[in-house]
Amino acid sequence: MQDPEVPNDGAPVQSDAAPGLPNQSSARIKRAVGEGTILGGYEIDARLGVGGMAEVYSAKRSGPHGFSKRVAIKRILPNASEDEGFTRMFIHEAELAARLSHPNIIQVFDFGDDAGELYLAMELVTGTSLGRLLRAVVARGDTLPLPVALYLVSQAARALDYVHRLRGDDGELLGLVHRDVSPGNLLLTHTGHLKLADFGIAYTHETERHTGSNDLRGKLGYMSPEQVQGLPLDGKSDVFTLAVILTELLIGAPLFAGGPQLEVLLRIRDVNLRALDDSKKRVPSDVSALLREALRADPKERPDARGFAERIDVICARRGFAADASSQVCQLLGRYQLCAVRPEDRASESVNRPTSLFGEQGLTEPTMQTVTIGGSAELAHKFAYSAELRGRRLDSVEFPELVRLATTGEIDKSTVIRRGKDSPRPAGELPELSRVFSTPALQWDKEEISRPRLRGDIGSASLLPVVSSLAHNRETGVLYLDDGRRKKKVYFVDGRPDFVASTMRDEMLGTYLVEKGVCMPMEMDMALAVMPQHKGRLGDALVSLGVLRPVELYRAVAAQVRGRYLEAFRWRRGEFLYVRDKESREETYPIEQDAHVLMRDACAALHPSELEAALAPLWEKVLKPAQSPEGTIGSYQVPDAWRWVIEQARGDQTVGSLFARCTLQSGLDPEDAMRALFLAVSCRLLEAA
Repeated sequence: MQDPEVPNDGAPVQSDAAPGLPNQSSARIKRAVGEGTILGGYEIDARLGVGGMAEVYSAKRSGPHGFSKRVAIKRILPNASEDEGFTRMFIHEAELAARLSHPNIIQVFDFGDDAGELYLAMELVTGTSLGRLLRAVVARGDTLPLPVALYLVSQAARALDYVHRLRGDDGELLGLVHRDVSPGNLLLTHTGHLKLADFGIAYTHETERHTGSNDLRGKLGYMSPEQVQGLPLDGKSDVFTLAVILTELLIGAPLFAGGPQLEVLLRIRDVNLRALDDSKKRVPSDVSALLREALRADPKERPDARGFAERIDVICARRGFAADASSQVCQLLGRYQLCAVRPEDRASESVNRPTSLFGEQGLTEPTMQTVTIGGSAELAHKFAYSAELRGRRLDSVEFPELVRLATTGEIDKSTVIRRGKDSPRPAGELPELSRVFSTPALQWDKEEISRPRLRGDIGSASLLPVVSSLAHNRETGVLYLDDGRRKKKVYFVDGRPDFVASTMRDEMLGTYLVEKGVCMPMEMDMALAVMPQHKGRLGDALVSLGVLRPVELYRAVAAQVRGRYLEAFRWRRGEFLYVRDKESREETYPIEQDAHVLMRDACAALHPSELEAALAPLWEKVLKPAQSPEGTIGSYQVPDAWRWVIEQARGDQTVGSLFARCTLQSGLDPEDAMRALFLAVSCRLLEAA
């Protein structure tokens, strides 16, 4: 089994300066900390873990009359102490921790600043982590007992229920979401109890107001679909993640993790449960039903943390499991020798982010794979290509340009290509182009669009009624657009635009990323140079070089697909064809907006002359509400002015008279009136008769 504790690839929380933020202009003291060092009155014993930004030590504080208490000290690393963003995150963690008091949550005792060094003093757990236990179980080919798995996850759910219901001083819910629930942050005490740790990247309504966005944080294999897509979060995001953990405890394998990081994100976004479905380890039907409910893509359909815990209790009671399985947990920890590691052994262990606060046992997590970039000679592709293309010869073509020619249809499988000094051969036989020519979405021959279900001319805003019909009928297929100079293919799945292919050079991914400032030209050049190593996938090359995090690529491509889609509505001539049951077979980045909202945006982008031409044939027809509307006005999220215009159509006025009434008598902008009327008629909210 691959290690389930995938490190967090997120950046520190960005928020407004928190109270107590030290003066960043003063240099922090970069002193070495080791055994015997005094930090804020705590005597350091040994280092338990170190990551990229902080480290954790065991320590003790002595007092009068022999008083002594052992704690865990979390301290910002000297080389990260100048990072204002991480300092804010550290203070944010301390402020949240001060509010938390629950038996299943790590307690924070103290927060201080010792000569410019920030530290947290926390409860020291003598034990291990759930992730470490799971690895030990799987390594021996064993299975975690069902009563133990349910007991531990139930404890975690109760901790999360407390977190999600926490209120501020004003009595209002904080909207607290942990965002980093993972096996490494679920600690097991030597007495068999579970403690939730690390609120360093927790999310609240307050952080949302400060940042204005919900940036992605968390460990890659343990995120919710809404986390991956950057959507607003509530406590049910943590419930999804906890269900992922319970699934992995029962099947002994990752549910989403494994393989390229981008593929992991896509599996989470799509809630791909193939690992659960294909597992050879049987999950009882009642437990499976609970898992599948908690793993639903729509947060509204999941139970909350309290409901999740109560459902587990019902399952345990029905099966006769003891309510307290802590003794069984202790037996497992002893069997796998997870609570007796020498101090000199634990001092050498490290973690990516210090979430393990152990006295007797450190925690090792794998680090992200990094790529070291050498000189340009190491990156340059060794081959140049040449070809005969429609009567003109292409010489010294670099691989990125060759991929562009193939994806835009300028060369096809039969085009004879010479690679370097090799013998000429058809482009379809070059291994580096195999992905392009094996993907229907990137092919532009007429065979793929034979026997179309719909055919028509592009003009006078004719596409909007077409896509409205596809959405209403939940069509799956491809809409092919061709105006003689450029081509596009829009793939629909259940009526939603899923993937858009284009022959337009300025819509290529590399051009888009540079123009939008997502990548610098130099970074793009490096990625283009190593594209052959990634089968022509520019996105994979950018991620492998560390230019983009997977989530940054995901969001950039999703935005690019949206732009490609909406641009098609500005075409003023050409032909469209629609063929059913055609799939792109590409990694897709569905546009995050609802299909109806996209139609509103398409209507908003139309030129006024197109609106006038489209409405002209309807000018003398009477408008009335449609008997079978393709949605509601609310589903299109139209501006208030548009809604008012649409609501005026009651079957007693023509399009022309309604337009005049709305603009001349009410002073509404004529363009708003035209867009509202055109959207309503195109999407069959209104009928013209």
